Amino acid sequence: MADLIRQILAERLQRGLRDPRLGFVTITDVQVTGDLQHASIFYTVMGDDAERMDTQKALAAATGMLRTEVGKNITARLTPSLEFILDGIPENAAAIADLLSEAKARDAQTEHQAKTATYAGEPDPYKVPRVAEGDTDAE
Repeated sequence: MADLIRQILAERLQRGLRDPRLGFVTITDVQVTGDLQHASIFYTVMGDDAERMDTQKALAAATGMLRTEVGKNITARLTPSLEFILDGIPENAAAIADLLSEAKARDAQTEHQAKTATYAGEPDPYKVPRVAEGDTDAE
């Protein structure tokens, strides 16, 4: 049922709404409760925060029309209520990319330190018996 709702909404949004506030929306996921009474629709919007807020308002205003569209195209006895939730995928992906670049920079710094490192003590840290001058029996 979730996949069917996702397909119906994606096709309807692709045809467009008459609301100029609606930005470029991508439906990322739909989750439906077990009793099919409620559907949570996760979406992303290309653009800045102002465009996201405008799109959120446009979707909230069009929820009734979109629910009617879903009701016409599904075979369930009841039409689920729709809730649009802004998905944080782009922000999470950007945060992960920043963490990966920071880890790469730290790895490069560690590698550079390893190449230029010197011993803290003597070059040969192992104890060897000292040979006294003139002693030829040393092993």
